[in-house]
Amino acid sequence: MNAPDSPQRILIIDDESDLRFLARLALEPLGAEIRELDNAVNALAEIRSFKPDLVILDIMLPGGIDGLQLCQAIKFDPQTAKIKVFLLSAKGQLTDIDAGKRAGADQYIVKPFSPQGLLETVKNSWKD
Repeated sequence: MNAPDSPQRILIIDDESDLRFLARLALEPLGAEIRELDNAVNALAEIRSFKPDLVILDIMLPGGIDGLQLCQAIKFDPQTAKIKVFLLSAKGQLTDIDAGKRAGADQYIVKPFSPQGLLETVKNSWKD
């Protein structure tokens, strides 16, 4: 995690460029350093080098690793376990949300999402 006076770092992982753009636009008022990936294949290496405070992660990703698997990998690795993970998914059934919780997600946001709602959720999570 970054020092309290340094800008927050956010990594957005989603294969839809429009969604990444919308999330970036919504979060820009935070002044955070934001990076984007379109798949989970190299995500762990990026997470270890970038050291984000928050990963916003789609569940359905190309490349053989889905968002739930990546969330588990982040949360169960002592080096990355404190990183907040927000799952972002079109899958909004109770069973999907429960699967996200079991994977260790800090939040589960159903698409389509409100940009203002995403911003408020992130702001509130940084108060914790």
